[in-house]
Amino acid sequence: MLKRLVAVAGAAFLAAFSIYAQDYKLETIATPPPALPAAYAGTIQSSGYRVVGPGGAWCEVWFRNAIPVGAKPGDSAISFGIAQGTLLGILRFPGAGADRRGQVIPAGVYTLRYSNDPVDGAHQGVAPQRDFALLTPVAGDADPNATPNFDALVGMSAKASGTPHPAVLSMETPMDAKFPSVTKEGDHDWVLNVKVGDLQISVIVAGKYEG
Repeated sequence: MLKRLVAVAGAAFLAAFSIYAQDYKLETIATPPPALPAAYAGTIQSSGYRVVGPGGAWCEVWFRNAIPVGAKPGDSAISFGIAQGTLLGILRFPGAGADRRGQVIPAGVYTLRYSNDPVDGAHQGVAPQRDFALLTPVAGDADPNATPNFDALVGMSAKASGTPHPAVLSMETPMDAKFPSVTKEGDHDWVLNVKVGDLQISVIVAGKYEG
């Protein structure tokens, strides 16, 4: 009986390990995002990217035609000269998704808007950089050209997470990446690397912060 229990446990471990070990891959999408409000039609690229994981399609992302970029701030923890609240693109979770904090995000279509982590004790050490993309249900984000301030964007994004905390994905500067690509970072993070015009962006689309 003991041998049988050990064998069953071993098989379960190997099955779980094989799922965990599978790579994510990138596919291109030749069609625009579904259920996109008319106001976004001229702003979002007509083709996008699908990140496929062990369980099938994990997320789909369409970026803005051009992301406005200004001078990079002097804060070394900020990687991009993008204004607070700027629209970056659209993300769709075909099934239940998750953000960088491990919060479950329902299936649906979301805007991605740029923001920085605040400098306070509650966010100390959350990530080496302060660049994040906040998700908001597209139905509640009517104007693609709006640039909501931090508090307004947090309130909008909380409708995606269903918690007091916004739904967030980490952003960073690509490191020796091919474009477009999805690459593994560390033990469990998967990064989407893209170029939007001349702007190079990496977004951690799968993986929970473990700090």
